[in-house]
Amino acid sequence: MNPINRRQFARQFAAIPVGLSAASALLAHADAVAPIAALQPEPTGADDNCFSIKESAPFAAPLAFARKDRAPKLQFFCLSDVTLADGPLTEARAWNRAYMLRLPNDRLLHNFRVNAGLPSSAQPLGGWEDPHCELRGHFVGHYLSGCALLYAATGDAAIKTKADSLVAALAACQRKLDQNGYLSAFPVELFDRLDRGQPVWAPFYTLHKIMAGLFDMKTQAGNAQALDVLLLLAGWVDAWTAARSEAHMQQILNTEFGGMNEVLYNLAALTGDDRWARVGDRFTKKVFYTPLALRSDQLKGQHMNTHVPQVIGAARRYELSSDSRFANVARFFFETVTEARTYATGGASNNEHWLVDPGHLDAELHVSSHHQECCCAYNMMKLTRHLYGWSGDARLIDYYERNLLNHRLGTIEPETGHTVYFLSLAPAAWKATGTEDTTFWCCNGTALEEFAKLNDTIYAHDGESLYVNLYFASTVDWKERGIRLRQSKNIPESSRAELTIEDSPARPWTLRLRIPAWTTAENFVSINGKRIEAAGEPGSYLALTRAWKAGDRVELTLPMRLTVESLADDTTQQAFLYGPLVLAGQFPRAGVSEELLHLQGPEIAKAPAIDVPALKADGPIEQWIAPVAGEPFTFRLHGQPRDLVLKPFNQSWQRFAVYWTVA
Repeated sequence: MNPINRRQFARQFAAIPVGLSAASALLAHADAVAPIAALQPEPTGADDNCFSIKESAPFAAPLAFARKDRAPKLQFFCLSDVTLADGPLTEARAWNRAYMLRLPNDRLLHNFRVNAGLPSSAQPLGGWEDPHCELRGHFVGHYLSGCALLYAATGDAAIKTKADSLVAALAACQRKLDQNGYLSAFPVELFDRLDRGQPVWAPFYTLHKIMAGLFDMKTQAGNAQALDVLLLLAGWVDAWTAARSEAHMQQILNTEFGGMNEVLYNLAALTGDDRWARVGDRFTKKVFYTPLALRSDQLKGQHMNTHVPQVIGAARRYELSSDSRFANVARFFFETVTEARTYATGGASNNEHWLVDPGHLDAELHVSSHHQECCCAYNMMKLTRHLYGWSGDARLIDYYERNLLNHRLGTIEPETGHTVYFLSLAPAAWKATGTEDTTFWCCNGTALEEFAKLNDTIYAHDGESLYVNLYFASTVDWKERGIRLRQSKNIPESSRAELTIEDSPARPWTLRLRIPAWTTAENFVSINGKRIEAAGEPGSYLALTRAWKAGDRVELTLPMRLTVESLADDTTQQAFLYGPLVLAGQFPRAGVSEELLHLQGPEIAKAPAIDVPALKADGPIEQWIAPVAGEPFTFRLHGQPRDLVLKPFNQSWQRFAVYWTVA
């Protein structure tokens, strides 16, 4: 029996709009792991996903957690230490906040109260929070995380009050249930089905969201009650998993379980109690980790967002134990996904899966119009932050920035705050968003978190140097060093970053400016109006060491240029970028019905056909793609069969084209 995935399960619920393509052939063996040398198939009749691990495999022996913290090379600043100024980040954050405030607590709590036997007269939510949906409750976990992160970033009292009330109500549900700490919006019977190997829609996945939300409420919003509830719930998880053999748990792990390992490792770090790390180890899916530890890409057919959170958990395990096996898993996974399975926009997957062997994105691109599940982009960015902390490699921030600018900022609908599930790259696609109260997809949940914490990666430090990673108008206050720095411009809205030292200690220190890979060798820096001789190497940091004084001004000019990115297995399939921005051809959205605008992805066959022509490359790209005077980041294609205009993908809310056939 192949494990049921979320899209198959969702079809059982009429309240959930699901857009499935006809591309079933490549999904026929979804979630099956191809065996490699360290894996041996079970005898005939066993579950397709069950393999015995050879004794020589990296994870063959039972895990034994031993705490040995690995100090990171770099650390990010607390959200409260970085303040955003006006720009695209604050705009997206405001839309997200407004949506969060529009959701009533009583409706969010309805299923929890009903499950606990408490009265509720609230109108139930729809979609994946419908009372009959087996994933109900997941969004409330995301919601708690979003509130906690937004409060940490802004000190928003209204959001904290709302979230504190939710935590208190969940605590009341937990007490009323009185089931050894169990807390959920669905009965424990779903876990009984999971235990018996019967179809069930990811109960541990949902539990992870609730636990992560409670963890964030404690660590980001200072809610002590959240930790009390979390510890009781973690105790229930400990008891449930301890009662199963390792072999049985490995079978259970074939059903999506989110980042259960990560949240338990985080809890161990927070409390100093290794008990929780040992529980986290029970969520080590060895058949998935083993090929990665051996640097073998066996991802074809796997459900992407089932597995990215597991790799984040591996990264966290390494940080707490210094066990290099887990670092090897995280590093190779990131390497193979970003180098061989990622589109120009930074996202990956089609129909939620990796459908092809590495380096064959053209074959995957044309299978359906449901590319780039947004949860995957969010979780890949979380993984990037871990890897960056280990190495300080500027190329990791290049990837992060590409994803942030093109994928994430391009998926929140202006004003409404509604967000996208699949970010399609099909010709003439459009962005289909969730609704106010009838969808609550997983990607709507991760979006709440994303757009609450947009200030989290702009700056980093190594104890001595201040790293500027992203160029957004903001201020960082490094209290321990007495350093305060302000940025006043947003790149790529401008090609020049302006930084002002507002406070500084007397002794010299180093300011490290990221020189993005997308710029040219003609980048340059001026300090207090005087250009310095040093230039930065694209894809690295430029180090400026001096005795800085309050009022010192640094200007960094980063020229932007047009570039082309082709798919490896068909170089005629090309995307165009200007600096870090992916450009998209613009087409009218006329004829796309309201219903089609709110499915999980664009069902292109159900909308009027639009001809996206093949392009003719007539010399260097600058000769046939030219900027439009007076319209920033707008380009016109010359010498083509018809008049075509390109604009940034993240601003494209009509129909669009990202990849073109270019002769």
